[in-house]
Amino acid sequence: MSTKATAIKNALETSFSYSDYLNKVENLVHLGKSSGNTQSNELSNYTKLNQARLKRLTKTQKVNDEILTTLTKLNTKLTFLVLTESWCGDAAQTVPVIYKVAEQSKNINLKIAYRDENAALMDYFLTNGNQAIPKLIVLDANANVLADWGPRPSTATKMVNDYKKEHGGLSAQFKEDLQVWYNKNKGLDTLNDLNNLLITIQETQMV
Repeated sequence: MSTKATAIKNALETSFSYSDYLNKVENLVHLGKSSGNTQSNELSNYTKLNQARLKRLTKTQKVNDEILTTLTKLNTKLTFLVLTESWCGDAAQTVPVIYKVAEQSKNINLKIAYRDENAALMDYFLTNGNQAIPKLIVLDANANVLADWGPRPSTATKMVNDYKKEHGGLSAQFKEDLQVWYNKNKGLDTLNDLNNLLITIQETQMV
């Protein structure tokens, strides 16, 4: 078994369901902590903010007709393995969308795993050399990687890249503005990205 295959196997073994993830985040908030190797007041506060976002979006997030149509044509078993941490603002906005998509198909099994507990796997899916999360890894029935997505939907990625190019990094104000964009977008960009991802997977498997 290759090192990558071993890392995937280990991540799946330490993974948990979306409902368990919500419970874990709630418990972290009660303890005043965050997930991950690093603990700080800032990360604890982000976790508390994200719990509210997760609860809201889990209740309110909708899926669109385009992805529902794609899901009706999905005839292969997939695992959606998401690497994340409780403090990640992008994850709080996008993981509920991934959950809602997976919920619509009996052929998709959603699993959540912590990034810091699976650094070996995360290192295979770096973004510009960074362990950026969330990272969705799509696996087939034999745990082979079919595709990956993240850490942000396409429009948000362009916003971040453009800002970094001009300013060299992300300011606190930009991060707030990005959250406002997420709220206005209502998960549409993430849904479109996931729809394109699934269509590509289906087309590849038909070849």
